Amino acid sequence: MPSAAMRLFVLGMLWAAGSACAAPPDAATLQAIEATAYDYMDGQLEGDVARVTRALHPDLAKRNIVANPNETLGLGRMSSDELIRYTREGALKTPREQWQRTVTVLQVDEDIATVRLESPWFIDHLQMGCFDGRWVIVNALWHRKPRPRS
Repeated sequence: MPSAAMRLFVLGMLWAAGSACAAPPDAATLQAIEATAYDYMDGQLEGDVARVTRALHPDLAKRNIVANPNETLGLGRMSSDELIRYTREGALKTPREQWQRTVTVLQVDEDIATVRLESPWFIDHLQMGCFDGRWVIVNALWHRKPRPRS
């Protein structure tokens, strides 16, 4: 029977070999993932409910880390319905000339993807899933960027 260390080494080698052989996503897949991230962000900046809605899984979990003296591991929570309501209310509506934002696809593994989205106000780490050929945001962990001092 191989030792635990040997089993871990073999598993690690198999994982590394599988990762090295995985085909990179094609251009169409990357474009679809990026388009979803831009629908999410630009839809909020425009106040366009349809764009935001099409980017979200109905069971979205949008969270941020919050300092809460009553909770050891404090999380702020937002659902897709809440995000859509904030978009309808124009909570992030912003003139286009202030739309400095970037989308970076960090990883794609078949039907899941991880994306970093940065705007002047927030950084979001998005987890997406592909359902029947359509990419949507399933989870988002975000934080507010520090405001520059005037």
